Amino acid sequence: MMMMMMMDGRDSPARPTVCVTGATGYIGSWLVRSLLQRGYRVHATARDTEDRVRSEILEPAVRGTINVLQACIRSETVKRVVFTSSVSTITAKDDTGNWRAVVDESSTTPTDVVWNSKPRGWILQVYVLSKLLTEEKAFEFAEAKGIELVSIVPPTVAGPFLTPSVPASVRVLLSPITGDPVLYPVLVSVNSRLGSVPLAHIEDICDAHIFLMENADAKGRYLCSPGSYSIPQLADLMSLEYPSFSSERFRMEFHDSIPSVISSNRLKSLGFEFKHDVREIVKQSVNCCMNCGFLS
Repeated sequence: MMMMMMMDGRDSPARPTVCVTGATGYIGSWLVRSLLQRGYRVHATARDTEDRVRSEILEPAVRGTINVLQACIRSETVKRVVFTSSVSTITAKDDTGNWRAVVDESSTTPTDVVWNSKPRGWILQVYVLSKLLTEEKAFEFAEAKGIELVSIVPPTVAGPFLTPSVPASVRVLLSPITGDPVLYPVLVSVNSRLGSVPLAHIEDICDAHIFLMENADAKGRYLCSPGSYSIPQLADLMSLEYPSFSSERFRMEFHDSIPSVISSNRLKSLGFEFKHDVREIVKQSVNCCMNCGFLS
């Protein structure tokens, strides 16, 4: 997903037009709403869901991103592009395989490691590689062409949602409750790679997109997470909101360890403030899914 800030003759300097790609997704739909609430004019793009597999897997993701950036150049009105990356591009282990004390934007997973590791199946491997390669090439292209490009690195995003179905990231978070055989291994994979599961509230993620778009000092990558809990800790929080769920087996399944610190200090140093902590994210996710019938 990308967000582009544009200026034309109809725009006031305070509220330019913004284009959001992938606007029907979880982050995209909430981001469009957040922009409209702030008085922005928004152009939203959405793909044909029938072409999802072809567009996401069979067609090179890099080419699609570069095409968007080329369109930005041709428009002559785009002032800044915010690229939505993924925490899947980050690892808590250094080149020697040891755990880092602090994980931040610089803790990028090498592409050759992804090629060789085949994490949890080929679809996840393709997703991670596409994010890594697309972001890398986007920055190279932007630097060569003089485009202002900023990247935000979201973790597992959860909380309330506007989409008609429960977003995949919310279902991943709540997979300890549902026992989803496909999504729970994804949560375990994140916990294994980072030592814990970093989270962010959907409102904070969208606010951070807009913050980075508006802040002239923003450059490079920004990890966006107020906190990170291990799966047993998350399960304990879920059991508080969903009493029929027992978290005991998760404490036995995972060994106690001191996880790396997931740091968003670079984002906070610009002045960004998170509104929601991990406890609130879990609480709102469970309650929202109970209200919509996903959790009975």
